[in-house]
Amino acid sequence: MARADSVGAATDAVVQALARAAVSAVEAVGGYAGGVYLRSRSGELLQLALFTGLPLPLFRPWWRMQVNRPFPVAEAYRSGQAVHLADAASAMSRFPQLVAGLPFPFASLYEPLIAGTERFGVLLVLRPATPGVPVGARDRRRLREAAEGLAHELTALSAAGEPVVWEDDPVTVPAAPPEAETGALGARRAVDRLAQAVLSLDRQGRIGFVNSAAEHLLGVGVGQLHGRLLWEAVPWLGHPSHDDHFRAVFMSSEPVHFSARRGRHPPGEWLSVGLYPAPDGVTVTIGTADPPAHAPAPAADPGAGSPAEQASALYRPVALAIALTEAVTARQVSAVVTEELLPAFGGRQLAIYLLDERHLHLAWETGFPQGFLNRFDGVALDVRLPGVETLTTGRPLFFESMQRLAAAYPGIPLDADVGARAFLPLIASGRPVGSCILGFDSPRGFSPEERTVLTALAGLIAQALARARRYDSEAALAHGLQAALLPHRLPVRQHVDTVGRYLPGSAGMDVGGDWYDVVETGSGRLALVIGDVQGHGVAAAATMGQLRSAVRAFALAGSTPEQVVRGTNRLLIDLDPGQFASCCYVVLDPASGSAQAVRAGHPQPLLRRPDGRTEVLDLAGGVVLGIDPEATYPVTELRLAPGAVLALYTDGLVELPGVDIDEGVERLRLALASGPPVPLAETADRLIGDAADRPDDIALLLASLTGGCERAGTQDTL
Repeated sequence: MARADSVGAATDAVVQALARAAVSAVEAVGGYAGGVYLRSRSGELLQLALFTGLPLPLFRPWWRMQVNRPFPVAEAYRSGQAVHLADAASAMSRFPQLVAGLPFPFASLYEPLIAGTERFGVLLVLRPATPGVPVGARDRRRLREAAEGLAHELTALSAAGEPVVWEDDPVTVPAAPPEAETGALGARRAVDRLAQAVLSLDRQGRIGFVNSAAEHLLGVGVGQLHGRLLWEAVPWLGHPSHDDHFRAVFMSSEPVHFSARRGRHPPGEWLSVGLYPAPDGVTVTIGTADPPAHAPAPAADPGAGSPAEQASALYRPVALAIALTEAVTARQVSAVVTEELLPAFGGRQLAIYLLDERHLHLAWETGFPQGFLNRFDGVALDVRLPGVETLTTGRPLFFESMQRLAAAYPGIPLDADVGARAFLPLIASGRPVGSCILGFDSPRGFSPEERTVLTALAGLIAQALARARRYDSEAALAHGLQAALLPHRLPVRQHVDTVGRYLPGSAGMDVGGDWYDVVETGSGRLALVIGDVQGHGVAAAATMGQLRSAVRAFALAGSTPEQVVRGTNRLLIDLDPGQFASCCYVVLDPASGSAQAVRAGHPQPLLRRPDGRTEVLDLAGGVVLGIDPEATYPVTELRLAPGAVLALYTDGLVELPGVDIDEGVERLRLALASGPPVPLAETADRLIGDAADRPDDIALLLASLTGGCERAGTQDTL
């Protein structure tokens, strides 16, 4: 295990301030551990800078935290609001990933370190759980005062030139000065008579008292034990399969017992380990033991051992699989649960019900007899069924056999005579989402570890489903916005044809800020417009609608092309600072073929000449809209010949991950040159036909002169 050095005389001013605040905060609210996370230099990470009251090596996975992760310390930092979790139930409902990694009964309090607009990090305290009793106002105030005092100190240090960021491993400090030895000589002799090894650990995991039997049982001299971290002095106790036992005893008030093998290469005898917690440390007892019925499985082999040991080895990858999945629909989330959760726990049946208008509706099922679950579809929340009661009470229900299920709910229809069932509440951030049913072919018990892990995973599933439902709602709204804001038809004019196409992207929200338009300016000319607003979803679609309306208003008012784009740029800055968009605006006179073009950070248009030669135009341009209120946009003069085709497009048509955009533009140029230019609608369909699976949105606008326009000079005719 890794070792974190204790703070010494050379500690700098920042660490001293952190240590004072952490220790005093722990004492003020009756905690047993606490620490401070500080931001990193990049601002993307929170790093545990200092901790007290727990052995740091046991908690290495939580030393660094991305600021956007769904964990309470990141939430407190992002929101600037305190997070108080009084027990495991409140933690499960809001932060199931925290409980998936630390499935123990404890309370945790997180207070952001803020001074004005400056956010330094988060002060946290761990303390015993108070099930059903929220954190009181006095403790909230005390923790807030401690955080405000520390933030004030850090502000002063920062002003004095001290960098208040953290890049190194955390340091550890004692929660209180070590107490003097007060045990009577007789008590020591009594413990020395025991055949068991007895060791006393402080809250950092360092060995204090050691009895005489320890030397024989551990194979280590007493002088080599005192003052060292337990897992350094006795390496076989530091095997990853034992980490959860030590985490549990340091974070809760319940004793822990497990079997361990002394030495691994070659395997030694089995020993029985007992861990007994107290506010000032942990007593460890070690004695000889018979080989257990189920030996702990190797870390790389989660399929061996007892069901509880399998669950302990499996819950991390399962939680990670669910947390990292990119599933965005309820169906995709359910498929992930089927593929990941059922095999991990040996399940065969799965059903997911979602809550809507106080009724549970079947959203997904697998493994049940066909049609069996239909009778439960649409049940109200006042019906006495386990799938309903697990949601209304927030408590998971486990039935080791179908007989126990039938006894608890007389008259309930059963799909089999044998098996076991787990009913899990799907609750996300305190809001009911639905319920999940896991079915097993054979009767089986559910260990405390499995129950905790399954409950935590249910919270992850609930969050994913809630996110999927928000996605569905937002997607429907965004699609509606986009359908309303894009032109339903383009103007029909003599001597010119125009065709527009829009194709949503295949990733994410499926709607974005791409748009096109054709505007009759009132002077006999046509304004051809194409643009791309940054981002996707409702916000991008709404901004797109505002920009399209602004361009139309400026064009209809008789503004010049440069005035249209400049005015739209200033409007976007006023509407949404920080948002930006690209645009290409071309005003075409169908009678003469003359055109004026303005480009704001948008891809260069393509032009196919009447003889089939196709080129990328070189239009002068300005910066994208929304960046510089004083930006200017030069105008390029063009003239189109009859039969020429002008192609305006957004970058989704030419961009592919890992491919230079110039290659995409060249492919589009060749595609425009390769086929006949008319009918124009077929040309548009052909150009976007190969782009159906592109991740980004695509907009395309084609314009072609059909003849009859005035002849122009030969040099500038395109």
